[in-house]
Amino acid sequence: MTGSGVRIDGNTLRLPGGVAVRFIRTLRLPETGTHPLPPGLGEFPIRRVADYADRVPQEWRARGGVMLPVYLREAMWLSFSGTTEPAALQVGVGKVCAVSGRPWSDRLARDPQNYVVLLRQPWLDGINSGKGTVRQFVAVPLGLGATVEGQVTGEEVWGGVQLQSFPLREPLLAEWRRREQERAQARRRTLAAGPPGTYGAPMPMMASAPAAPGAPRAGGAAMGLGVGGSMRQEVYKDDRSASDWSEQPAGRVFVHLVTPPQWRRITGEAPPPSPVDRAAYTSAGLPWYDYYDADAEDLAPTDTLEAVKPAGEWLGDDLDPWQAPSAGQVTPLKDAPGKPVEDGEW
Repeated sequence: MTGSGVRIDGNTLRLPGGVAVRFIRTLRLPETGTHPLPPGLGEFPIRRVADYADRVPQEWRARGGVMLPVYLREAMWLSFSGTTEPAALQVGVGKVCAVSGRPWSDRLARDPQNYVVLLRQPWLDGINSGKGTVRQFVAVPLGLGATVEGQVTGEEVWGGVQLQSFPLREPLLAEWRRREQERAQARRRTLAAGPPGTYGAPMPMMASAPAAPGAPRAGGAAMGLGVGGSMRQEVYKDDRSASDWSEQPAGRVFVHLVTPPQWRRITGEAPPPSPVDRAAYTSAGLPWYDYYDADAEDLAPTDTLEAVKPAGEWLGDDLDPWQAPSAGQVTPLKDAPGKPVEDGEW
């Protein structure tokens, strides 16, 4: 497979069917307790693997896709803002579904549900591990068994993040577009007023001492996703009929996670500064967030993902200082195309 229909627009991945995905840097949560949504601290840069084919391992060339740089134990979340049409989006971590805990599949499933519903789901901060909660995505090296992939499958082969989108069937999509056109004028007025909050807006970076990244690997995926702390976030149950969605995916992409030294060696670019100190962020009075959609039903977690243990079980205690936000710092939310991204065999 050589074409995926995926393009990079700035730091946004655009999949066919109007799906937009950004990878957002954020504060790493403590691995005990349940916390509000941490803030966005800017976007991870992304680059096409094909543009650096002579500098990346053969496995990466075979899988195609894109890459982004992460520090050891750095946290991230996925933003779906900018998505323009309904879609079912599968999110894999090392080819383990972040929603169901099942192996990666080229088909949608409902029992258990193996996708998030866009435009309903505004973001995803981690694996669906509890009732009304997720465990934060945290970057860890392959080889320790700390990744979600390693804990669920017993192997660490793939690493990275996998995305695959499914559109609505015609004529359901045509009907949805017709209704949207009828509401276009009201929608433009709403957008002109701005979103009802700033969750995910880039915040000023306050670099602390550089984190110690894992050593670059000679080949294969350098990093995968394990989990960190728990936060209040729902993964929404699909309220459409299963037959509403296309049986075939519209596009897919493999996202390789690389260490900062690898990023510099491959791209020649400086990686982003190390993550912000959490206590300094909270002490400065900057906001945290809470999102609740009263009209949506939370998707129950599976036993597989509930059992995934945080990265500290392998990497040791989290020595980064923690200061819980005050109640006044928690803000409630709601009541141009580039070159095609090449796909490969994975």
